[in-house]
Parts: sequence; C-alpha cells; structure tokens
Amino acid sequence: SNIMGPAAKEYPKQYFLASALAASGCYPLWRSAAIGQSGFRMATMTVGGITVPQALAPYVYGFLPPYKGMFMTVFGMTYARAAIFYFSDYGHDVMLQKGYSEASATVAPPLVISTIVQVINQPIVRATVTLQDPSYNCNNVFQSIRHIYTNHGIAGLWHGTTAGVLKTVPKYCTAIAVKDAMERWLPQPDPASPTYESDRLQRSALKSATAGVAGAALTNPLDVIRNEQFKTHAGFRDTTRQLWNELGLGFLGRGLGKNMVAVALPVGCTIFFTEALIQWSQDHHFFGPSSATEKNNNSSNEETTASTTLKHK
Repeated sequence: SNIMGPAAKEYPKQYFLASALAASGCYPLWRSAAIGQSGFRMATMTVGGITVPQALAPYVYGFLPPYKGMFMTVFGMTYARAAIFYFSDYGHDVMLQKGYSEASATVAPPLVISTIVQVINQPIVRATVTLQDPSYNCNNVFQSIRHIYTNHGIAGLWHGTTAGVLKTVPKYCTAIAVKDAMERWLPQPDPASPTYESDRLQRSALKSATAGVAGAALTNPLDVIRNEQFKTHAGFRDTTRQLWNELGLGFLGRGLGKNMVAVALPVGCTIFFTEALIQWSQDHHFFGPSSATEKNNNSSNEETTASTTLKHK
C-alpha cells in the first residue's frame, strides 16, 4: 500500500510534524533565497575579518541572526505544506472511491488546496519576505503587516497573489503527481529482507528527491517570469517575450540553483519526513491508528485467555 496515500487520513500529526521539521531546518535557506530573488541591497559584510563576496552575501546573511519573523515564517510554511500534502493525499483517495480517474484525483486536490492556502497565506508571505530586506526597519511580522496596511491598504497585503498562485500551484501539483507516479513505478521492498526498514527509507528518499527536484525545475520558468514582472511591472506575455528575445532557451534555467535550494529541498524533505514518520509510527505503533486497534486486539486476547483459564480451574 502507498504510505502517503490510503493511510493519509489516519496520520494528520505526522504530516504536520514532518512539515514543521522541514520548514524549521530550511528556514535559513528560505531567507537567503528570498533576499537573493528579491535583489535586496546588501551592505558589504565581513565575517571574522574576511569580506564576504557579493554573490555569497545573501547566504551568509540568511544564516546569521537576527532571525526576523522566523516564528511566523516557519508557522506559515508548516501549516501550508502540511495542509497541501495531507488534503491532497486524502482528496486523492476520496476522488478515486467516487470513481474519478487517477489523473483527476492526482491533480485536482493539490490544485484546489494549494490555491486556497496561497491566498490565505499571502499577507504572511508578503510581510515575512519584506522583513528580510536589510534596509527595512520593522522588527516583526505584525509591525510589517501594519506598515504594509498603512501604506498600501488591505489590497497591499495581497499584492503579488496571482504570481504567487501561478508559482506555487504548479509546483505542488507537479511534485505530488511525480510522487504518486513513482509510488506506482518503484518496486515495493521485500518484507522478508533483513534490510526491509532501510529499503523502505531509501525508496522514500528517492521518491521525495525526485518529486522535489521536478517541482522546482518544471516551475522555474514561472519564477523567472514572476521576478522579472516584479522588476518591470510589465504583463505576463510581454515579459515572457522579452526574456525569450534576451536569453533564448536560457531563461528557463535562470536562477535554477537558488530555486533547487529554496524549493526542492523543503518540498523533498517534507515528503520524506512524512513517510519516515508514518513508517516509524506503523512499526512502533506510536500515535497512529494502529496503537488503538492493537490494544483492542490484545485486551480481547487477554480476556479470552483469562476466561479459558477460569474454565479449566
């Protein structure tokens, strides 16, 4: 059976915990990418007397305190990814049971859920990205939201939502479609094998890495177009034509390295941690559904043994 599939609805805690682990671990990388992609002005940095090259500055800055808006960023990403993966897997099963095709069941749930999540999350995304600008004077997300609201009104908080949806939705649809396809194609590990546990983890790792990379690589062009639009304020079609004339096919891969770090890693980690936690829970009957059923079976067995012993006496 597919781990991140039929059993999904029974394991919400694992989805949430895995998402929190991935978001916390990848936060400095997210921060570096946000600074790099937004082209914020960086002051010349020296660490231990050595001047940091301009190209590396966003990465060094991303890992150094103060971590402005860290809690809200991690919280926003945690609930966003947990909701997208959990409800996509849950929706997939429900749609298949209702007789929809495998393709619709794979694409429709992440399409709907990631759109909703992106719209709800937009003010947090907008405020946390803006907070990373070294020249910005707000200290936390709430000050940042108030600042944006005062200057740009309520609409300012949802500025860039269309681009955000265009970027996020295909990324998760691709990652989830690849994850589900690999689940069907990859041979299942043999339960009789002495390396069964590690075989399952390796299979999950391969699946997660491929899904994360596919999601980042296939949607990279949309990222490039979106970031260019933020700079030029031109329309989608004009921007695409301009990039094509300027860079040819090369525009598809611009900034791909940063995108791999900022997108593929957290998405891949979320999928992998979810599967590993569910697998661990199944094996150790820990906060999964199996613990309850297990207890019931054991207690009924004990009762039967008890009654038989009494009869014999």
